[in-house]
Parts: sequence; structure tokens; C-alpha cells
Amino acid sequence: MSNPRLDNEPDGEGHEPSENRDESQGTTWKSSYRDVMRIREFRYLWLGHALSIIGTNLLNIAVSVLVYRATDSAFAAGITLAVTFLPPIIAGPLLSGLADVFPRKQAIIVCDLARAVFILAVGIPGMPVWAIWPLLFLSFVPVVPFTAARAALLAEIIQGERYVASTAIIHLTTQVGMLIGLIAGGVVVSFIGPNTAVMANAAIFVLSALLVMVGVRARPAPNAEPDGDRARPGLLAMVTRGAKLVFTEPRLRTLALMAWVAGLYMIPYGIANPMADELGAGAGAAGLIMAGPSIGTLVGGFLLTRFVPPPTRMRWMGPLTVLASVPLILWLLPLPLWLMVTALALSGAAASYQIVANAAFVLCTPEKGRGLAFGLVAAGLQAAQGIGILFGSLFVELFGTAAVVSGAGVVGVVLGVVLALTWSRMAERTIEKMNESEQPA
Repeated sequence: MSNPRLDNEPDGEGHEPSENRDESQGTTWKSSYRDVMRIREFRYLWLGHALSIIGTNLLNIAVSVLVYRATDSAFAAGITLAVTFLPPIIAGPLLSGLADVFPRKQAIIVCDLARAVFILAVGIPGMPVWAIWPLLFLSFVPVVPFTAARAALLAEIIQGERYVASTAIIHLTTQVGMLIGLIAGGVVVSFIGPNTAVMANAAIFVLSALLVMVGVRARPAPNAEPDGDRARPGLLAMVTRGAKLVFTEPRLRTLALMAWVAGLYMIPYGIANPMADELGAGAGAAGLIMAGPSIGTLVGGFLLTRFVPPPTRMRWMGPLTVLASVPLILWLLPLPLWLMVTALALSGAAASYQIVANAAFVLCTPEKGRGLAFGLVAAGLQAAQGIGILFGSLFVELFGTAAVVSGAGVVGVVLGVVLALTWSRMAERTIEKMNESEQPA
């Protein structure tokens, strides 16, 4: 992996990073969040990401209310939510490679501005539902190259253990942004109406683009030739190359599959409304059920990245993959709302292994293919969650929520055990790889 700025060098603003060392391992661990936040480029990239997450979740609730009010159909509102998961399935493999073809800063800015345009169109009063769905789909397509470009650019800005800390900050910010977006979305819609809320939401993405434009240094495209000409392979060639990279390298393949298990333990998020209905509760209970995993991931991610040394985190990824699905088996029993939310929070806390898996995947991927590989896996994660929610919703009609959730838990545990055993043979080499990234080139 390229190492343009060594981990023990100043951060570009004259600050020396404070580091703690695990003497038994001889490696740096528990890099301070403060050290990462001192990096000017990261602060702007982080703020832009936070705004995008808040805007995305505010959009989700606002547009679902918009469609529901227009159609008075819960199924139409469900389709609206499902539409947001389709872009990674359809466009992810093709568009994630753009992060390796075009300069990543410019890719992020263009993606945010493109989203703003489509979101503005979604909110136009009188827009028919048949037009809202394709516009909403198009507003989520740029998320694919945006996510790939942001992850790859972050690895250029920060290296070593501080990269793991930076991904933890990004991941925790995602959870907080989801909660803020969902809560704020409900409040905003109730005050100004869904159309105005959707249209105003476009401004959030414009502001995100401006932050990246001002605060992040321009860098050439990673596939640029020395003379400045870009080597631009076709999209099909890029996808083939990226898929080959991910699925023929055992560590990358295992990390990708560990991420995609989320398609099972996130099923309760998509069937929160029928779960609340079975309890005789309303939308507030559904919101708590949807928020449960995010609350758990927020707490679990903080504890995992602040108090557990990096080598231990790597070794724990396998067991945590299993534990993320275990709480869902409790649905074999009748559960009150508070226990449902608690179980989902525990699942979310264990699912914080995704933070470590994210960092490990990027560190183990060659720099030139990093954007495409990460984008493919991120697209696969979104696709797994979308497919899980769609099939989960279908099976609820046939078998009920308890059978669906507990069944997803059992399948998740079985797959988690297989992946945990596989990862146990790879963890030590990955730890060595992480340590190598912190050594002078």
C-alpha cells in the first residue's frame, strides 16, 4: 500500500500525533480521535459525510411520507423505501470503479451536486408517484461512487492505525447521522410538509459539496499516467478486474462476506412497522425498533475502537460476526417492545465489527484498485440489506414477524460460524499487514 505520509509524521498542521503503544505487541494502538480530528482535510471530509448521511435519512422519511400521503398505501410507501436499496444492486458494480478513474475529490463533489438536483425534482409539488420513484432511484445512484471515492480518499489522507480511528469516526458519525436524520425528518415534515422538506433537503448536499471543495486538497486520479493522461479502461473491464481482485483474494473475499451478513441481521429494520402493529403500538414504536441497531452500533463501535487494541479487534471480528445474529433468535419467544429494542441494540453493538472489517479491507487492497474494490463490497452490502428487507417483508405475510426474525438469526449464526472459522486462519497475517502500513517505506 502506498504511504505518502508516514504515520509518525506531523499531520500537516504542525501537530505531532500522541500515540499509545501495546508493549506486548510492539505496535501502536488506540490512536486518539483528537489526533485524527486535527487533520484539516479529514475534518472537512467528515463534515461533508455527516451532512450527506443526515440528508439521506431525512430524505428517506420525508419522501416515504410524501408517497404515503399521495397514495394512502402502505405498500407504495414500502416500495419507496425499497427503491433506495436498488442503485447498489443495479449500478454499484459499474459505477464504483469511477473512484479509480477520476480524481476522488471531484468525484465526491459531482456526486453530491447530482444528488441535490434529483432530490429537488422529487419534491416538486404535484410530481406523480410514477415519476417520484425513478427520480428517487437516480438520487441514490451517486451514493455508490461517492462512498467508494470517500473511502479511497480517506486512505490517502490518513495511514496506519490513525486510519482505523478515522474509519471509526466515520462509522459512528453514520449512526448518529441516521438517528438525527430520522428524528429531524419527522419533525421537519410535520412543520413544513413533505414536499418542502424534500426540496429543502437538496441544500444539505450542496453544502456537503462545498465543504469538500474548500477543505480537501486536489489529487490526481490514481489511474493517471505519468504524463497526465488517464488510463481509462472500459466499465466492464473495471468491474471484471475488481470482482476478480475481491473474490480471488481469500482475505478480501472473507471480509466482504462478513460485511454482507448484515443482510440478515438488518431484516428487523425493514419490517419495523408490522412488528409494531403486532404489539398494538404505533409509528413511535416502529421508530424505536428501527433505531435500535444504530444505538447499539454507536455504543459498541466507540468501545471497540477506543478501548480494544487493534490486534485484538482483528481477532474478535469472527466471534462478533456470529454474535450480531444471536439476539434475533430471541424472537422465538414473545417479546415486549423494550426487550425487542434491547436485543436489536445488542445486535448492533456486535455488528460494530463492520468498522474493523472496513479498515482491514481497505488496508489489504492495492491502492490502484481500492476505490473499485471497496465500492463493489459497499454496493454488495447495500444490496444484501435491500434483498433481505424485501424477502423479509414477503415472508412476514406468510409466516409472521417472529418466524422471519428468528429464522434470519439462525441463518446468520450458521454463516457467521463458517466465516469466523475462516477468518481465524487469516487474522494474524492481517495484523501484520496493518503493522507494515505503519512502518517507514
